[in-house]
Amino acid sequence: MSKAIRDELKQEVAKRRTFAIISHPDAGKTTLTEKLLLYGGAIHIAGSVKARKAARHATSDWMEIEKQRGISVTSSVMQFQYAGKNVNILDTPGHQDFSEDTYRTLTAADSAVMLIDVAKGVEAQTIKLFQVCRKRGIPIFTFINKLDREGQNPFELLEEIERVLGIRSVPMNWPIGMGRELCGVYDRMKKQVELFQGNDHSTIEVRPAADYNDPAIREMAGDYLADQLAQDLELLDVAGDPFDYEKVRAGELTPVFFGSAVNNFGVQTFLENFLQLAPAPTSRRTTDGEVEPDDEKFSGYIFKIQANMNPAHRDRIAFLRICSGKFERGMSVKHVRAGKDIKLSQPQQFLAQDRDIVDTAYPGDIIGLFDPGIFRIGDSLAQGANLTFDELPTFSPEIFAKVSVKNALKQKQYLKGLDQLTEEGMVQVFRSIGPFEDTYLGVVGQLQFDVFEYRMKNEYGVDIQLARTQFQFARWIVADNLDASKFRINSTLVKDKNDNNVALFENEYAMRTAVDRMPDVKFLETAP
Repeated sequence: MSKAIRDELKQEVAKRRTFAIISHPDAGKTTLTEKLLLYGGAIHIAGSVKARKAARHATSDWMEIEKQRGISVTSSVMQFQYAGKNVNILDTPGHQDFSEDTYRTLTAADSAVMLIDVAKGVEAQTIKLFQVCRKRGIPIFTFINKLDREGQNPFELLEEIERVLGIRSVPMNWPIGMGRELCGVYDRMKKQVELFQGNDHSTIEVRPAADYNDPAIREMAGDYLADQLAQDLELLDVAGDPFDYEKVRAGELTPVFFGSAVNNFGVQTFLENFLQLAPAPTSRRTTDGEVEPDDEKFSGYIFKIQANMNPAHRDRIAFLRICSGKFERGMSVKHVRAGKDIKLSQPQQFLAQDRDIVDTAYPGDIIGLFDPGIFRIGDSLAQGANLTFDELPTFSPEIFAKVSVKNALKQKQYLKGLDQLTEEGMVQVFRSIGPFEDTYLGVVGQLQFDVFEYRMKNEYGVDIQLARTQFQFARWIVADNLDASKFRINSTLVKDKNDNNVALFENEYAMRTAVDRMPDVKFLETAP
């Protein structure tokens, strides 16, 4: 590779920041995303998911059912530029019923922003998503939100983060009051005070402070809050963890920021600090070893497929994370699984459902590829190589239902919708073995069935019948000689979309019994 090309790649990679926002539902994730876009100049007015009946909705919630319910049910990608950085935000569903989509999306992120409600602390879904990030060893930045409401003591929140999540924390700023008494935050790193003066972000004032005993803080906050701030920060200086950049990069220490996304308070400070501290794209594991982002040859993988982003055109978009090399519109790459070369002629970048054709892109960027039906989640694309990136896992569903089409004349549309939404990862599909083929759908949460039914009707014109079953567990079966007759009591044997054998069990006892009776058979929680 020429030095000029390598230098160009290094410069472009250094500008990229690709991150996901993780939280429990209702912690304010979509609101924070909106405000980051607002500061990045990507949007000029922020929608509110609370005002669902209004014509305006959150930019990142583009699917009709999201606007109706005021929740995010699919991951979306948003891109903007700020302070010389190219920012890729992966906004994920907060609802636990869509964990699988979130887990896959997290594989495309280089870091994560963990959003915590100041009143509720660390919640169940946050714990699950944090664990996925922790396994990948990516840096985690914490934004404690809703400071304009009454909440827990900041020290209690830091202790909870350590106790529940097992990660140390270092507060980058500290609240001066809370709820009705909130009047600002003290920036520990920059030695300045950010003053809260109303609901409009343009009225937030930043003043330098010699330290946390600066008389200006006492004048602004009053004796009680100034004394409390000084006591808190003295304790932090003595007993708190010092800032350690290497520990942050290793995912062992989380920088903590306090703010209120709905009021834009602390958001800009957070964004500027985050862009300085978060890592640029790093190497990725493949079957042939590590791939560095500044490798000359292009490579990337599909981590998400979304059908019908534009219902008028019935399109399918495959989301590609670029891992190495320079992407150029119209380039030919190898579709590794299919074993053939394809031309990438209509690449797009996103602000939720709004798209622009992109001519060039670099490692860390997320681009959308028009999918005529050739892509699957986990597919690798590479220039002149058979690279396969570490496969995205298939998670075991917990709720199962038999599915059928109400109108037999709609069979063709039904099969198309079932195939496309399965490829998208909306549901997992299983087919029974035997003369009478039943089709089962598996999901992590009930809401996935509701969205699946809604989308089949609205996007494919098909009414379906879902009949819940007693099955609760799926285990992928690996065996040299498999006796299907052993799966007749409280279980059944089915095939997944890749023709792997899968056993469905009604309860844990039935599953344990099968495992004990078949010691030579492997029962796997994820697809082999």
